[in-house]
Amino acid sequence: MNQRTKNGEEQPKLRQFHQARWNEPIIFELSREGERALLVPEVEPEIREQVGNVLATLPEMMHRRSPPNLPELSQPQVVRHYLRLSQENLGADLNIEIGQGTCTMKYSPKINDQLAGTEQMADIHPLQDIETVQGILQIMYRFEQMLKEISGMDRFSLQPSAGSAAIYTNVSMIRAYHQARGEAKQRDQVITTIFSHPSNAACARTAGYKIITLYPDQDGYPDLEALKAAVSERTAALLITNPEDTGIFNPRISEFVEVVHQAGGLCSYDQANANGILGITRAREAGFDLCHFNLHKTFSTPHGCGGPGGGAVGVTRELARFLPTPVVAFDGEMYHLDYDRPDSIGKIGPFYGVAPVVLKAYAWVMSLGAEGLRKVAETAVLNNNYLLKKMERIRGVCAPYAKGKRRIEQVRYSWETLAQDTGVHSEELGIRAADFGVHYWTSHHPFVVPEPCTLEPTESFSKDDIDEYAAILAHVAHEAYTNPELVKTAPHNSTIHTIDHRSLDDPSQWAITWRAYLRKVREQPVPPIESCKNMR
Repeated sequence: MNQRTKNGEEQPKLRQFHQARWNEPIIFELSREGERALLVPEVEPEIREQVGNVLATLPEMMHRRSPPNLPELSQPQVVRHYLRLSQENLGADLNIEIGQGTCTMKYSPKINDQLAGTEQMADIHPLQDIETVQGILQIMYRFEQMLKEISGMDRFSLQPSAGSAAIYTNVSMIRAYHQARGEAKQRDQVITTIFSHPSNAACARTAGYKIITLYPDQDGYPDLEALKAAVSERTAALLITNPEDTGIFNPRISEFVEVVHQAGGLCSYDQANANGILGITRAREAGFDLCHFNLHKTFSTPHGCGGPGGGAVGVTRELARFLPTPVVAFDGEMYHLDYDRPDSIGKIGPFYGVAPVVLKAYAWVMSLGAEGLRKVAETAVLNNNYLLKKMERIRGVCAPYAKGKRRIEQVRYSWETLAQDTGVHSEELGIRAADFGVHYWTSHHPFVVPEPCTLEPTESFSKDDIDEYAAILAHVAHEAYTNPELVKTAPHNSTIHTIDHRSLDDPSQWAITWRAYLRKVREQPVPPIESCKNMR
């Protein structure tokens, strides 16, 4: 796969790539009455006699008036449909997913998926008797002990089902803490930074807080002097990501925490970027009161297209009484769910979180051990700084801030020079990269870093993977300088061409359910196709 450049350097040969295109209909359009993928067996007479008429025990209001409108297909049709859809996507199992940014779409061991799909896991129900789910409760309890050791916090809840839900949980506990002290009305401000995850500001704002956002100093570090000027008797908390989404770790983080503590506020550590610090630094030593991890990022449970996820929240002993209800407890003989928590903020999600996600994260940690977790961080940092050196050789790109210094597990790059030279923008470079089977993420809005792209290679990528990915971006950048229209008119090897996002702002042009789609079709009939020549 490798080839030599004119100066004798070895670099990967770009592979030929073309996205599969099936023009696959919606599954409801494939439905044919009477088709079956599974024939459910009749209930045996002995079981029917023993159980009786279950439906008769349900309240009348719970009875359906008509059967559910489900698509009817055979097994081969189902398999073909979803395989074809999968081939029309870029994904971690098909492509080098370095460009997914802070979503950390690294390779996750398939054995963990198989473990979560076993009968023992897949068939349990959260409303089962507590004696029948001792296994998963033991795993949840033991995983909490692991997270306590990794973070230094005293108690954890696994109930939140996403990172944003975890942040909102922490904000809710912060509010409960100040309410218990009679300061809730006074402390109405939350401080965060522009390169922390936007969910921190959004969740705090949703909870009713006023937001103060700190910007970086000239080196890219959060401005300590600006923090000192911002704190007051109105400060409820500091919500901060470290390392931030630039990949820059704030070495003075304990000073930030101390400033807020002196003003009477709490500090919450967003550890969604913990991939490069496992086993190296902890929330406890930095003085934080709360923290959260994204199990669907750092702990190698697949992101699942936005869900399900897992946001594990940890707190100090002083704040443990505010954790969501219930928490998993162990009395020396049996695991149980503790609902006797009068100061709890209550439920933040259904039952006790997403059990299969917790199981996968637990298996991942168990397979690595303490030394393996630190190796994860060391490898992620090594991969990221190796890629940084490769990127700095590409014409038109730079890594703003912290010049000459290493980053942690990601870098937010800028294509500003290339855009000024060629008129090609970062989004267009990313679309052209898709023609080679990869893509990248730009950044959160607003684009503080102009023409951004955020790359995060994590620990699961090899040197060959990184070399190939960097070679693709170098090739696309060269195209931008030599043939910018080729990049601007991309993609050329994909299933569709450039999307007109303006339609997303017009609710009349889209529907989120099949039923809503049919209703719109009835209201605005689609004109029939006149001839085959109009079909694509």
